Amino acid sequence: MARIAAARKAAFHPAPFTHLVAVSKTVDEAGISKALEAGQRLFGENRVQEVQGKFPALKSEYPDLQLHLIGPLQSNKVKDALALFDVIQTLDRPKLAQALATGRDQSGFCPPLFVQVNTGEEPQKAGVMPGEAAELIALARKLELPVIGLMCIPPAGQDGAPHFGFLQKLARDNGLDQLSMGMSGDFEMAIRFGATHVRVGTAIFGAREISAL
Repeated sequence: MARIAAARKAAFHPAPFTHLVAVSKTVDEAGISKALEAGQRLFGENRVQEVQGKFPALKSEYPDLQLHLIGPLQSNKVKDALALFDVIQTLDRPKLAQALATGRDQSGFCPPLFVQVNTGEEPQKAGVMPGEAAELIALARKLELPVIGLMCIPPAGQDGAPHFGFLQKLARDNGLDQLSMGMSGDFEMAIRFGATHVRVGTAIFGAREISAL
């Protein structure tokens, strides 16, 4: 958390807040419990099935625990995702928007959503193409889905700054004020570009150990 605070002081345009999303995919219940005991309450997971297996007991013990879905969501898993997650960060295609709207209509609830943007236009990676992002945001709004921000994962090995700058502008142009960007290797840079959520796994859990931020 100290590194987050320092990055916020050095930010070009600091966001009103920066939430630390502890990426706990593949981390077992014991490892997550250590993070909870240290005060962490916000966790990011990639797969519906993994959450179903390890979080029910933890959520009972820590009712203020929050879960963000940060991995791709299959349309046939929407019902489960709506029941499990407090935020879904990976809305990336019209078909999924329609499935979320249908699930919302059936259950009466949809958590806040981020649109995931494939800023590097990588064919193997999830996320809407940059040129199609505004159209997807408009569709989500037409469906009355609660879109609150944008998310991206820059290409591995590339300077993240241009991607973070692009996402910041795209959010501003579309009237969104939350940005999920930055991971263990570049979250401080992302904060300088206005990240409201940083997704950090290795720097927290390492080899099942919690390290100070």
